[in-house]
Amino acid sequence: MQTITKYLALVILCLSVQLINAQDTISKINNKEKVTHLEAIKERIKTEEREFLKTEVEAINKRLDMGELSGAEAQILKKEAAKKRALNIENRIAIVDNRIALLKRNDEGYKIYDAEDTDKVGFQIGREEGSFAGIRIKAKNKPKKYDRRTSSDLVLAFGLNNAIIEGQSLDDSPYKFGGSRFFEIGWAWKTRVFKNSNFMRFKYGYSFQINGLKPDDNQYFVDQGGQTVLEEFPENLKKSKLSITNLVFPVHFEFGPSKRIDKDTYYRYSTDNKFKVGIGGYAGFNIGTRQKLKYKLDGERVKDKQKRGFNTTNLVYGLSAYLAFDDTALYIKYDLSPIFKDQLIDQNNISIGLRFDMD
Repeated sequence: MQTITKYLALVILCLSVQLINAQDTISKINNKEKVTHLEAIKERIKTEEREFLKTEVEAINKRLDMGELSGAEAQILKKEAAKKRALNIENRIAIVDNRIALLKRNDEGYKIYDAEDTDKVGFQIGREEGSFAGIRIKAKNKPKKYDRRTSSDLVLAFGLNNAIIEGQSLDDSPYKFGGSRFFEIGWAWKTRVFKNSNFMRFKYGYSFQINGLKPDDNQYFVDQGGQTVLEEFPENLKKSKLSITNLVFPVHFEFGPSKRIDKDTYYRYSTDNKFKVGIGGYAGFNIGTRQKLKYKLDGERVKDKQKRGFNTTNLVYGLSAYLAFDDTALYIKYDLSPIFKDQLIDQNNISIGLRFDMD
């Protein structure tokens, strides 16, 4: 821990020195150089807004070709778009002209304390693509694609975990109900299957799954000649847990109603406040297995973390499904691959919990 603290302090010190040097460098830029950069920005503004207008006109033409607009309606929208972009150029250049006037009117080192301060660390005057006067143009300021069939979101899931053992019912499981849990985090892309309908979506991505099993009756996992079995621990266990971490690639077909939202130059489908069903599966591989034991020995607390294979299956695959309303779903997954390989009796992991797909 002390070594980590020392390295962290060294990194912070190096960053501090770089920050001071950056401030010194920026302060040496004189007003004349700043004015030169701002003049270049004015030309970029014109080019940028014209490109935005071109994108908007292309979207209007697509709607015209699809019969969503008449020729007269398309012309009106094009004129409105051209007027908006012309005003944008006028307003943005006026902002830059005001900054130039301030710099020319005042002595070297004059600072403007606002969101566009050219003396702030990290401020770039027209040097970065997609930026205006040091402020990066965000996606929401750019023209939207007319039809976006693919979107993405963060997937987060957690809940109860256990195992279905060959020849036994789930009620006879040697693992604690409630104590055995799973956690999943990943990223998913969702693509509309049909061109003019959003009823079916193809969902795919990657996830890290951590499946936890807590043995009951003071037991723990041991490897006996290639067989992973449960044995009673010689001391009184405060905690016994096996964690299996997998990297998997889920694939689902998602079904459900959606609402089409039409704008002047684009449209989108929204599943907000709608029911949806996802059916599919996953495949991947095991990237780590660890058993954690907590107990007391001669009055001393002991934490034993065993990073061994425990004969867990290397390649994992299974079925999964979810029933969702808006972004929250009831989620279930079942491993078709056994938890432990080459066992006399197979055990298959099963999980049920909540899933959140967050845009």
